[in-house]
Amino acid sequence: MEDTQINSRFLQEAITLKWYLPEGFHPFQDYQLCIMQDGDDYFRMGRIATLSDELHSELAIEPTIFVGIHYKDKYDRREKYHPEGKQNQSYIDFLVKEAIPAIEDKLYLQPIATNRVLIGDSLAGTLAFMVASQFPSSFGKILMQSPLVTDTVLERAKQAESFKSIEVYHTIGTEETAVHTTTGDTSDFLSPNRTLHQTLQGKLSSYTYHEFEGNHTWKYWQKDLRQLLISMLKS
Repeated sequence: MEDTQINSRFLQEAITLKWYLPEGFHPFQDYQLCIMQDGDDYFRMGRIATLSDELHSELAIEPTIFVGIHYKDKYDRREKYHPEGKQNQSYIDFLVKEAIPAIEDKLYLQPIATNRVLIGDSLAGTLAFMVASQFPSSFGKILMQSPLVTDTVLERAKQAESFKSIEVYHTIGTEETAVHTTTGDTSDFLSPNRTLHQTLQGKLSSYTYHEFEGNHTWKYWQKDLRQLLISMLKS
C-alpha cells in the first residue's frame, strides 16, 4: 500500500490518495486504474487488496491498480458525493483534473480513458455514475453497488446516448427498501434503482444489472465484489 497527498485548488484542502499495486508492477506498462470513492471502506470492508492478490494470481483480471479516496466524515461525504451537495462539482473537478492525472503521473501510466474505472457503493456509486457520464471521454467503465438514485440521476440516465460507450455494472439488493440515510431519513433504494435500470437498458453498449438477496450493507457488497470485478476487469 502506498499513498500521496494532493493539495486541491478546487476543494482548498489536502486529500490523501492510497493505492495497491499488483505484484510485479512495472512503470510505463498498461494497467487498469480502478478508482474507489469510499476508499478506506473498500480496502477494509471490501478487502480489495486481498481480492486483488487472488484475482491477479488466478489471471482472472487484467493487471489493475486499485486507488482509494476517502472522506472526512458522513457530512463531508454527502457534500462531495451527492449530486446536490455544495462541493459536488468541485470534488468532481478535483477527481478528474487533479487526482487521476496525479496518480497516473506518479506511477508513469499512460492516460488511457478505457483503462480508467470508477467504482463506488451507495452514494459513492452515484458519484461514479455522475462523474463518468459527465466526462465520457475520460472513463471506460462504471461499477456501482446500490447507488442512491435521485431525479437528477434519472435525468442524466435519459441522456445515455451521450455516454453509451461506457461499460456499466449496476447492482442493488432486494432488501434495500428502508435504508437509513445521512439526513436521518429512511429511503427505498430498490424501486429507484429498478427505474434506473429500465432507463439505461438497451441504451449502452455494455450494461449489466444484477439484484442480489441482501440489504444496504458491506456484508452483501463484499460478497458481490469478486464476481463484479471479474466481470468488469477480466483478462
